[in-house]
Amino acid sequence: MRDAFIEALYDRMAGDERIFFLAADLGSPALDRLRADFPERFINVGIAEQNLINVATGLALEGGIVYAYAIAPFISMRAYEQIRVNLSISSQVRPVNVNLIGVGGGVSYQVSGPTHHCLEDLAIMRLLPNMAVFSPSDWRLAAAFVDYTVSNCTPKYLRFDGKPIPAIYDTVTPETVAAGFCELVAGTEACIVSTGFMTQRALNAARSHGAVGVVDLFLLKPANTEELRQTLLKYRHIVTVEEGFVGNGGLDSLVAQILNEDRHSVTLDHIGFNDRYVFELGTRDQLHARNGMDEAAITAAITRRLGHGKP
Repeated sequence: MRDAFIEALYDRMAGDERIFFLAADLGSPALDRLRADFPERFINVGIAEQNLINVATGLALEGGIVYAYAIAPFISMRAYEQIRVNLSISSQVRPVNVNLIGVGGGVSYQVSGPTHHCLEDLAIMRLLPNMAVFSPSDWRLAAAFVDYTVSNCTPKYLRFDGKPIPAIYDTVTPETVAAGFCELVAGTEACIVSTGFMTQRALNAARSHGAVGVVDLFLLKPANTEELRQTLLKYRHIVTVEEGFVGNGGLDSLVAQILNEDRHSVTLDHIGFNDRYVFELGTRDQLHARNGMDEAAITAAITRRLGHGKP
């Protein structure tokens, strides 16, 4: 995701001198070309995420289009006060186009433990007024979001996976990005609503049930609430799946809020991490299985609903 996004951004930087890229001492081969070809617009602020936001804000207030890049838990939580004051509050007074790129959402940094897992970011970033929240499920969607970041002059949080994952989308149009979600599979009885990496899990789980649809919700704020609501009301049972804490303001809370007035006609189940950090060591598949988030758990939740209907 990161590499595809940066490659697309490179083309925009070549033709737009307003674009700056800032990094908190986090390197990657994808950044080498940016650093070499745009040295005056590539800034490494060091391991200092708070200062990363301060510098990014200053450049944006002078008319820059700024991208600030760091590990997801550190840019979203270590610098949260700066994000709140400099971006969320300030952007309500004057335009501020700062795009926060958090790499390593969920448990994609699996063996680094709970300090490097990022399970809170979707909830706390959704909480901030004036902040857009983007959680792509594949690299094509990530690359296609570059145009949105340039043309929409608001603060944004981009949650990228830390590992290479397969493509889901064949093509991504500007209309797809603007919609904020995509019904990847049309079902009849039940629907899995997922975001980020978990859309990969949702698609695999849905294959075992012909009546199950899959909705990939990648723009969690601003959400296309009315169109999403109409899409979800086609189903009797909905399961939300996210690589974050459930019941605390993330994807599940967004879907529940959208369907609040229709809860009498739709059942909702939520799959994600419960109210505890993950200290176990293992692969991502193992961590998901131990926490009831693997494909077997998603399939079981759907089977219970389709087998027994509403409780």
